Amino acid sequence: MSQHKATYQQHIEELQARTREALQREGLDGLVIHSGQGKRLFLDDNHYPFKVNPQFKAWVPVIDNPNCWLVVNGVDKPTLIFYRPEDFWHKVPPEPNDFWTDSFDIKLLQQADAVEKFLPYDKSRFAYVGEYIEVAKALGFDNVNPDRVLHYLHYQRAYKTDYELDCMREANKLAVAGHKAAEQAFREGKSEFDINLAYAAASRQGDNDVPYTSIVALNEHASILHYMQCDTVAPKESRSFLIDAGANYHGYAADITRTYAQEGVHNSAMFRDLIQAVDKVTLTLVDSLKPGVAYTDIHLLAHDGIAQILHDTGMVNLTPPEIVEMGITRTFFPHGIGHFLGLQVHDVGGLVNDDRGTPKPAPDDHPFLRCTRMVEARQVFTIEPGLYFIDSLLRDLKATPASKYINWDTIDAYKPFGGIRIEDNIIVHRDKNENMTRDLDLN
Repeated sequence: MSQHKATYQQHIEELQARTREALQREGLDGLVIHSGQGKRLFLDDNHYPFKVNPQFKAWVPVIDNPNCWLVVNGVDKPTLIFYRPEDFWHKVPPEPNDFWTDSFDIKLLQQADAVEKFLPYDKSRFAYVGEYIEVAKALGFDNVNPDRVLHYLHYQRAYKTDYELDCMREANKLAVAGHKAAEQAFREGKSEFDINLAYAAASRQGDNDVPYTSIVALNEHASILHYMQCDTVAPKESRSFLIDAGANYHGYAADITRTYAQEGVHNSAMFRDLIQAVDKVTLTLVDSLKPGVAYTDIHLLAHDGIAQILHDTGMVNLTPPEIVEMGITRTFFPHGIGHFLGLQVHDVGGLVNDDRGTPKPAPDDHPFLRCTRMVEARQVFTIEPGLYFIDSLLRDLKATPASKYINWDTIDAYKPFGGIRIEDNIIVHRDKNENMTRDLDLN
């Protein structure tokens, strides 16, 4: 872990500088950031899996410990109040001793409800940042999740420090290992459930460790954009496989998607060619991702690429510009081209125009686009074009005048394969792009 020490110290200095600016905007002396707390299931004594406040894990790679607190003011050494109860029912986290601990004044908290003695006495000039509003009020915080602070911090989160980039490269390594094992399990005809187990074993992350529920979809299931079930029984014939799965490293996410065709299945060669065509679109879009380009323009370029495929395969009997003009591509590619990536899979700050939070919503014709910012150096994006055969959207298309331009027999030949998505994780540098996913030989 010592390889992170130098870049982590620089990361803390950057967070301190951002905090100073955010506090000045709100006229505050400091922030008290809550890691969160356990949530019980209704009428039960078990808890939901704990998910840490992203504002907390921005400072410390502690993602599994509720009832922790940070006190930060951008000048003094931050205070970490670390929860370490006396508990024989559950594992108690060890006292912190790692590459990051020298950056904090650490206080150990034995009882969650005794935190007040470690917090600032006069809370009028401090703001609470976290989810538990009633806890904040009970502790005496009047200022909770102040807008000017959060708008500024969320906007700045788009610019990653060297430490953050290192963490995301490591997350990609874990995810790529999982993806390679999952492809192998698919080739062996395993069920979705068993493919998911293969992914977990290779990435060394279980369902509660990965940053989002993995999408492990065979055949027609690949047409469900957020398919989150896993059939335990393998289908009689595994034709296609779409996997959208990531990994966590110190709280930073990877988010990768690949699609495969099974060898020797009816029409599989045709579908494999379609996968290669979408893959080519992904790489073209990655090359277009440059400082000074609007991310929305990358999304529009994706529609041009999908239109070209629909034309080349004979699915649509129109020129590519006509296919885009008539909105036909949106039937086959209904989601956005990607999003910011970082502490959260869909990282914050993508739909604003400035650090005051002025909204910059997605275009009316492309409502699911998650980022409208200008591309800049040190930003990290996913690029994920797709081409799907979704029953409900195809039905809608069939009911329009555009239906006469669609070769429905060709569509029917592709439908049993579900769909395709190819997603890479990209760091934009001033003079080049770094494709973290392809650099690890995941093609």
